[in-house]
Amino acid sequence: MKSMGSIRTMRTAGAGSDKGECETDADVAIIGAGPAGLTAGYLLTKAGLSVVIIEKDDTYVGGISRTVEHEGYRFDIGGHRFFSKSQQVVDLWNEILPDDFIERPRMSRIYYEGKFYSYPLRAFEALGNLGLWRSTLCMASYLKHRLMPIRDVKSFQDWTTNQFGAKLFSIFFKTYTEKVWGMPCDEISADWAAQRIKGLSLWNAVMDGVKRSLGLNKRPNDGQAVKTLLETFRYPRLGPGMMWETARDKIVATGKGEVAMGHALKQLAEGPGGTWRVTAKHGRTERTITARHVISSAPMRELAARLHPMPQTVPQANDLKYRDFLTVALMIRADDLFPDNWIYIHDSKVKVGRIQNFRSWSPEMVPDEAMACVGLEYFCFEGDRLWAMGDDELVRLATHEMKVLGLCNPDDVTGGVVVRQEKAYPVYDEAYAANVDAMRVELEEQHPTLHLVGRNGMHRYNNQDHAMMTAMLTVENIIAGERLYDTWCVNEDAEYHEAGEEGADKALPARAEGAPARQVPSADQAAALASVRAVPERLPNRAAA
Repeated sequence: MKSMGSIRTMRTAGAGSDKGECETDADVAIIGAGPAGLTAGYLLTKAGLSVVIIEKDDTYVGGISRTVEHEGYRFDIGGHRFFSKSQQVVDLWNEILPDDFIERPRMSRIYYEGKFYSYPLRAFEALGNLGLWRSTLCMASYLKHRLMPIRDVKSFQDWTTNQFGAKLFSIFFKTYTEKVWGMPCDEISADWAAQRIKGLSLWNAVMDGVKRSLGLNKRPNDGQAVKTLLETFRYPRLGPGMMWETARDKIVATGKGEVAMGHALKQLAEGPGGTWRVTAKHGRTERTITARHVISSAPMRELAARLHPMPQTVPQANDLKYRDFLTVALMIRADDLFPDNWIYIHDSKVKVGRIQNFRSWSPEMVPDEAMACVGLEYFCFEGDRLWAMGDDELVRLATHEMKVLGLCNPDDVTGGVVVRQEKAYPVYDEAYAANVDAMRVELEEQHPTLHLVGRNGMHRYNNQDHAMMTAMLTVENIIAGERLYDTWCVNEDAEYHEAGEEGADKALPARAEGAPARQVPSADQAAALASVRAVPERLPNRAAA
């Protein structure tokens, strides 16, 4: 059977009503137009395959990496630096957006009790700000836990206490982490700490500081033994959404791809011969996409509830938790408020967890040089008090908290807007790993042509480049007709995310166990191979286990 090559659509009218139905055939159906879904769509259409991407948002692509525009002001849903150790990811960014990257200085700090601390912590600066007495207590606590560490490390609190001591944990990790996750640190998996702050060492920071004071070390005192902290990063001049809007447009321009906005997944069912039927709702209209493969970046819990027949592991999937958050963007009369890209707020007097300064990300994000635009990020659960507050009330709260923190005069705030983001972060609680593994095993055994990608699709706190890599490897597997790469190994090494050399990793990672050796082709070779593969026959029914 030949590859579709282009999308075939048939429309029918609902009998006796205005409910229309639309049926579409494509080689691959993709759920979600975030970085993972759009990366897969871009590479598949480039290879000559037809795709339909459904996205429940009716306005923006990019998921949490989108850029929202309000009266000429642009702001991220969280900040998204464009840095990756993978050369393939860097090359793809450059291919999609070749002329619109700018180089930006990186600066972030921690705010605690009216003082700023560099992030990552610089030992001498931190201890100096804390004062002699508290510094002594911090060092005593650190030495105690280095000599007598917690043996059975299960939680974020255990891991971080062993690494920094109980006193520094309580000052620099506890308040902020519990704001982010809405749960005690002793209920958060140690995986979270290992993934996000591995490589930071108080002892290395102190030794670096001593050497610098003696003129023996000129490297930044960042507490890392070998790695060098990023001092600059690349960024699209109009925000990360610029990347994903361009990717969408390139997919559509091929004539082989469609991005269906405002379409929410209703049901996913595998029929005879392994053909998938994806049903999506768009207002009062239902649409069905028939495809040989499905790529899903939908939250694992939602996918399980909509998969037919329903997986046996639905109870485990239902136990997966997500953290939501909202951004309150304030427009303030000021040429600039502070130099940081963002500030972590480790202060229990306010609810805000992090503040973004969008002019520091890109001057083009703010249309008026006499104005500043900042985004106050509040971590919450959908339906709780913060989430349910009205927009005007949230703008007043954010304005008041900027005053409490001493960051601006409320009289200078000229306006504000609120953006709510559901399921921003997959929660790493004590049971998450077992629940994810159970779901993964069942899906891989029973549905080898259903591929999970991205942060929520795999319930892993992946960065943007890691989400893209899971999609890139999935596309390689689909085109090859066999499981060449294990997508679940992406980001498994828990490497510190803000250090290293861009593009240092030249080859695709995560070869599946038992997969045949396969040299990674150049970009031109890959395109040629893909076009040859796409023409003779349609994608295989089942990927090799």
